[in-house]
Amino acid sequence: MQTLAPQTPPAPRPTASWRQQALQVLCLAEPAAKVAATHALFAAAQAQPAGLPDPFDTTTALQPDPASRLPGRPPKPVLLAPMQVPHRSPFTPEGLAALVHAVCHIEFNAINLALDAVWRFPGMPPAFYSDWLRVADEEATHFGLLHTHLQSLGHTYGDFPAHDGLWEMCIKTQDDITARMALVPRTLEARGLDATPLIQARLRKVNTPAALRAIEILDVILRDEIGHVAVGNRWYGWLCAQQGLEPLAHYRALARQHNAPRLKPPFNDAARRAAGFTQAELDALENPEAV
Repeated sequence: MQTLAPQTPPAPRPTASWRQQALQVLCLAEPAAKVAATHALFAAAQAQPAGLPDPFDTTTALQPDPASRLPGRPPKPVLLAPMQVPHRSPFTPEGLAALVHAVCHIEFNAINLALDAVWRFPGMPPAFYSDWLRVADEEATHFGLLHTHLQSLGHTYGDFPAHDGLWEMCIKTQDDITARMALVPRTLEARGLDATPLIQARLRKVNTPAALRAIEILDVILRDEIGHVAVGNRWYGWLCAQQGLEPLAHYRALARQHNAPRLKPPFNDAARRAAGFTQAELDALENPEAV
């Protein structure tokens, strides 16, 4: 008698689409819970068998629960205007912890930004949502690395004030996916490509084991952030092509419309090229008035 090998049952479809679940994770306030749920959501979406009809539910416009805070975040850190956030020297233990905390805050916001892109904008190809779930997963990893290091310095997330510039741009672009791709990953997050080597240079001067560990973590973040900015570049280009827009000219119009920050040198041209910026875009950064 022939014995059949046991069959692995197919993974069930989620009762809520991956986009709906991304919204639920976005509303989680406790950082550790948000990190764990982000990793779990990405892993579940990756394990979804191919061929199932639209597990992202790409066509449905979703609405958050009015009782939910968007995004979910803990009571601290206290959020100040960017110019009011104190500057501390990384050459002191407190100052180094404050620097690690500042980057930790950026990465927590980056989890929220990626999850927001997944749930907020219907009608995109499934690859768009897969890309941003992967970005959210990697941002959650970055937060975990930084928070573990911050705890080793005697602090935790929320111990220092921070600002809300990243999420403010998220709100400004909530009704325009093209503006979101232009001004969040391609502008605000791309600033990290420029800033990270400068931060690492300062930390090398500190030259303590804690500072050197921070440099190692920033190496991981910079590597991954090139990919994240590339995702923004790819989908911004796709959206411009769909709408018959010239990318550089439309970017300038969006930056003016939404009062995007003026980017200042030095620029990390190598990282920006790796992330998909064209030479014309790099030239425009160096001489914005001439474009």
